[in-house]
Amino acid sequence: MSALVIVAHGSHLNPDSSTPTHDHADTIRAVEAFDEVRTGFWKEEPSFREVLRTVDSDEVYAVPLFVSEGYFTEQVIPRELRLAGWDPEAWDSDGTSATHVTLTAEDTGQTVHYCGPVGTHDSMTDVIVRRAESVTGDSDVGAGFGLCVVGHGTKRNENSAKAIEYHARRVEAMDRFDEVRALFMDEDPEIDDVTDYFETDDVVVVPLFIADGFHTQEDIPEDMGLTDDYRTGWDTPATVDGRRIWYAGAVGTEPLMADVVLERAADAGADVGRAIDQIREETRQTDAAAGD
Repeated sequence: MSALVIVAHGSHLNPDSSTPTHDHADTIRAVEAFDEVRTGFWKEEPSFREVLRTVDSDEVYAVPLFVSEGYFTEQVIPRELRLAGWDPEAWDSDGTSATHVTLTAEDTGQTVHYCGPVGTHDSMTDVIVRRAESVTGDSDVGAGFGLCVVGHGTKRNENSAKAIEYHARRVEAMDRFDEVRALFMDEDPEIDDVTDYFETDDVVVVPLFIADGFHTQEDIPEDMGLTDDYRTGWDTPATVDGRRIWYAGAVGTEPLMADVVLERAADAGADVGRAIDQIREETRQTDAAAGD
């Protein structure tokens, strides 16, 4: 038997923080890629420390639903899962290239394939593009549009910006959008000045955050000038400085994120069969239906 455990931050203050995690777990359960699918959280139950005890399987694929490599993926999660012999150097990563390492959980004896975060996986680029399609209702969106990938950014952890810049470069290489930029909340270049960085009349803004919360639903819309007060909402698109801003909300809420979770597990050796293709097909149909 094998199990998938999706580990995410969660929140004591925002009840919607864990919703994407549960939604993606449900999507993966439905395709029956694993005998068990469980979720564990830092700020909700079951906790990182207890989640392996909810799993009957001896083999576990643990996938962090986090944007970047850093404190949580390198210290908190391995410590709380009690992964014997863990060392961040085992990933041999440059900040965006963590894959997986196989260790043993000290207290349960389970074999744990500990994976890199979803936010740095190459498939996340596809999710960002899908997010742009979803918010515009156009599966061919690109020509005449700019795309802005937004991250938190922090001077305390350079890897926070690396993931954002990595995917911006990958989208740019597709030659699909007229312009692609990476902007940040807490470092330069800042999202406050989004219209200064684009010449296109239409700009899709996709925040590389796992869940919608304080930053994506309050800070970023107000910082961009979509609204003076997030409580009154904003138009989609909203006109700012003569440009139309299509604000997509957190990338982690996109149904295709379930595919990235499965890709991480598959890279670590999980036999997921056709589940990846199935999820891509089903989420495409869901998005098409939502646009009708």
